[in-house]
Amino acid sequence: MPPIPAALAIDLSDPVRDPIWHHIYLPRGFRAVIEAPDFMKLAGIRQLGPAWLAYPGATHTRYSHSLGVLEMARRLLSSLAGRVELDFLTDEGVRSFLVASLCHDVGHFPWAHSLKELPLVDHEVLTGRALGEGELREAVLAAGADPDRAAAIVDSERGGADRETLFYRGLLSGVLDPDKLDYLNRDAYFCGVPYGLQDADFALSRLALAPGDRLAVDARGVMSVEAVLFSKYLMYRAVYWHRTVRSATAMVKKAVSGALAAGRLPAEGLYGLDDAGFVRLALSIGGAEAALVERVVEGRPYRAIFDEPFDADSPASPRLLDLARRAEFEEDLSRRLSTATRRMRPEDVVVDVPEPVSFETELPVVGDSREAGTVFGPDASKAFSRSLRRIRVLAREGDDGDEAAVRAALETLA
Repeated sequence: MPPIPAALAIDLSDPVRDPIWHHIYLPRGFRAVIEAPDFMKLAGIRQLGPAWLAYPGATHTRYSHSLGVLEMARRLLSSLAGRVELDFLTDEGVRSFLVASLCHDVGHFPWAHSLKELPLVDHEVLTGRALGEGELREAVLAAGADPDRAAAIVDSERGGADRETLFYRGLLSGVLDPDKLDYLNRDAYFCGVPYGLQDADFALSRLALAPGDRLAVDARGVMSVEAVLFSKYLMYRAVYWHRTVRSATAMVKKAVSGALAAGRLPAEGLYGLDDAGFVRLALSIGGAEAALVERVVEGRPYRAIFDEPFDADSPASPRLLDLARRAEFEEDLSRRLSTATRRMRPEDVVVDVPEPVSFETELPVVGDSREAGTVFGPDASKAFSRSLRRIRVLAREGDDGDEAAVRAALETLA
């Protein structure tokens, strides 16, 4: 067993009670980091956005999740250091990694992934900016960390990363990262489902390093990591992409996309908001966009009138990935769905096309004949993704002939 690097001898104080990991001990000086306004804002952002519509317990926040990621990051690094030589770690680097883990969602948008795919700055970039200025930067410096290194760990687009920073970046974003270990367990707990529960400590105990400082597992850890990836699939199937959650997400996305395209909402206005601030902003837009958001907030998402698997090989499905084309299709579809007794406006129809989801496979297995192999093969990953993605047409109200009308409209895209 290699000696534990001196850089990992961090004073832990200020225990925080947590329902998932029980006690989370903050490193010395980190209390000021979590009290900085940019971090405290996370207490007003629900981790799963509108998932409470399907799972009433899903009201936990990105604040509690971020503390959990800090705990998982500390355990991951400590476990790895007990198994492999990490003599290149520095005290400032370790603290910067822990800050990056704690603050990785500081730039995240409200309402979970409702604003994903929109022409906005990536939340990792916004996190990097927040770490580099104001009270948060001063708190990070006082905690003995480097805010610029922490920003580079979160935002992979920042150049000039040295070996230690690249190593931390690989730990924070990958197959077995602290973010995933926390959110799968935490989301399952608060939703009341068993699918995401993980034996995190065992998985972390089987860590290793592959050439290039790449995180790996030994042969005994393979099943544990496969369980993590399969749990991710089940959580997408049961929770993250539950049809009610997808409906609410698509309605909010349509509202914001339309307001951005019409110039009634500047992109900069969406940065730095919590859930309440976002709702206030969305309702202030007025018109059809505000009505869509209001309906979601009131717990009245649209129902599906059409539902079929996304077909990447068909002409129609891929064309609906473009938000502008999707809006045109919704407008055409509203006309087709209108009858003598039912007038459908463009805002009464929403097309939901989930973005691709990745089930990462690049985790080497070391210490046996499969040293160059991976935990999940590409074919299995693609099959999981295909089974999840579905095109749904959602509407304010439905009628018996709606499915035929949708199919006829889709044929025009072919």
